[in-house]
Amino acid sequence: MFTLPIKGSDAVYTVNPSKIICVGRNYLEHVKEGALIHGVGEVIEVPSEPILFPKFPNTLLPPDGDIELPLIIGDYDFEARTDYEGELAIIIGKDCKHVAEEEAYSVIYGFTCLLDISQRNIQNGDRSGWFRGKSFDTFAPLGPVVVPIDQMEDPQSLSLETRLNGRVVQQGNTEQMIFPLKTLIAYISRNFSLKTGDIIATGTPSGVGPLKEGDTIEVEIEKIGCLKNQVVQESL
Repeated sequence: MFTLPIKGSDAVYTVNPSKIICVGRNYLEHVKEGALIHGVGEVIEVPSEPILFPKFPNTLLPPDGDIELPLIIGDYDFEARTDYEGELAIIIGKDCKHVAEEEAYSVIYGFTCLLDISQRNIQNGDRSGWFRGKSFDTFAPLGPVVVPIDQMEDPQSLSLETRLNGRVVQQGNTEQMIFPLKTLIAYISRNFSLKTGDIIATGTPSGVGPLKEGDTIEVEIEKIGCLKNQVVQESL
């Protein structure tokens, strides 16, 4: 649990979700690069409905916190690849279920930046799916501020940029989502009850790539700001 400044206010927001629901393959160009990421020899199809996977609150990391490359990776005989994915995050503002698309923005508290960190070898190799490779400690940096929905003119038209050691590696806009924000909230809330404070990570543009110890990774979203974190090796 930690706090983030609320934009336009002296107050702070306490980050304490019951769950973090993430959306996979929600930008077309990222779908196209997916075959390389996941080590398959064929084109990955555009999803017909949102692809959902969980992260637990243990993954959350405040701005300027250290992303830790897990020690357990050293137990395996592979060339490790742990990737960055810059994303827009939705923070839910009230308990809800079965939300209609036209009412979707009414259940949003606000928005911030999120880095979905992915340990690709485990993500691709675990028979149980993506959970473990996405859910190591520190694998969801969040911040730097929360922008309330009433201060966000159009969250479906925000530029997003990710920089690795100062070099631009991802550029996109939330208007490029395959499933827009209203559709995501309606779909997710038909499957699960959403609680106040829950977080939805809405997917990443193309350009994802590996991190190594000593890297600095930044995700900047228009009207929100820049989330910046360092990469370290986990130690005992």
